Amino acid sequence: MSDVRSSVMGGSYARPADTSARIQFRRALTLTAMTLVMPGSAQLVMGNKRIGRIAVRVWLGFLLVGAVILFLAMNSRKQLFSLAIESPLLPVGRWILIAGAVAWVALIVDAWRLGRPLELRRKHRLWMTGINGVLCFVTAGALFFAAHLVAVQTSFVNSVFVADTVSKPQHGRYNVLLLGGDSGPERSGLRPDSLTVASIDKDTGRTVLIGLPRNLQNVPFPKGSVMAKAFPQGFNGEGQYLNAINTWANDHASLFKEKNPGLKATMGAVEEITGLKLNYYAMVNMHGFSKLVNAVGGVRVNVQQRTAIGGIGSPIRGWIEAGEQKLTGDQALWYSRSRVQNDDFSRMGRQKCVMNAMLHQLSPQKVLFNVEKIASSSKALLTTNIPKSDLDEFVDLALKAKTQKVSTVSLVPPVIYTGNPDFAKVRRLIDRAIDRAEGRSSVPSGLTKAKLSIPKVSDGAKDPRMANQSSDLGAAC
Repeated sequence: MSDVRSSVMGGSYARPADTSARIQFRRALTLTAMTLVMPGSAQLVMGNKRIGRIAVRVWLGFLLVGAVILFLAMNSRKQLFSLAIESPLLPVGRWILIAGAVAWVALIVDAWRLGRPLELRRKHRLWMTGINGVLCFVTAGALFFAAHLVAVQTSFVNSVFVADTVSKPQHGRYNVLLLGGDSGPERSGLRPDSLTVASIDKDTGRTVLIGLPRNLQNVPFPKGSVMAKAFPQGFNGEGQYLNAINTWANDHASLFKEKNPGLKATMGAVEEITGLKLNYYAMVNMHGFSKLVNAVGGVRVNVQQRTAIGGIGSPIRGWIEAGEQKLTGDQALWYSRSRVQNDDFSRMGRQKCVMNAMLHQLSPQKVLFNVEKIASSSKALLTTNIPKSDLDEFVDLALKAKTQKVSTVSLVPPVIYTGNPDFAKVRRLIDRAIDRAEGRSSVPSGLTKAKLSIPKVSDGAKDPRMANQSSDLGAAC
């Protein structure tokens, strides 16, 4: 008998106290796991059943909403974007998420209480306290972050996309004028030094970028417009280039009925040049662009030529070396705008390469985790007349465009002489570029290979100007 007693006490058999402690620990863990998987279930089993029933019903409602979102994501992405952008329920949803975070934490704490922590062994009690603390932080953090995303996104959309006039696609394409301008204390407003028309297929997102040099001369205007009456022979005086139309119209704003005569006049001129009806414009502040690049952690670009930082009205303060580089916002800005040791046409090619890089590298994951920085930089970056009601369409098209080649056609030498452009030829080039992008023509944008031939800068290097005329911008960059 003494041997049996000593064997049991020596540990050959589990002591009742040890068994009870393990059971209590497992019960506490189970209650916590139940609350994590289905909030309220722990209360249904061991606590206040009324609170448990309410919590479970709310949780099932959340799961139903999640199932609807998943269904839309898999079957109707545009509808999902529309819901996320325009739904009047978004502000209510934000407060529901905040309330849900608080309630979930309360249920986790209550599940910890139901596990009778004071009856647990010290080691088990510490484990349960740590696990519950982490779960409170993670669950509440996720819901608070979701509520923050809703607030940031709503504020951004409501402050930038304030227009209410919807423009339907023209011949199956959206044509958007992208203007890049520099602002400064010595300038009134933005001077559009970069002008590009993005012609986007409304179904596939297949995009053709049409580059217009800022120094294009003899620019025509729509018949009957204020600019056509003032310049019946075209914009052809001293210093009267395409990018000066904005300044002239704003300086003579009393002649116009529009609130923004500079942009209206510029859009009219671009329509006459290209033969395309413009749906919208987007004016990009180049310094805001620098902040956007920093917000997404930089942009990777194949730098084709060693490019100066500075040197435009100031000393050169650095260089962007040739080769594969991850550019900061300041570097990307200077790579897009530098004219030191090259020309405007080289700059236009580099700008298109940066656009292409941003299009393909700005993933939904980057947007999600940098949403506040992106929204903040975009408020300083972007002025547009794209209405909120069309934003879901363009978000969907942007995702489609990521999977497509981007074509380019630019009105630059040797194809187009900017001092005396042949605008009939310009329209033919654009029509053929769009036809080729749509698979309707095998003609390379109306140009022979000889006309597109640009000497290499050095062994293994390309001239950035090659990006101005390409059926595959990614390959040209």
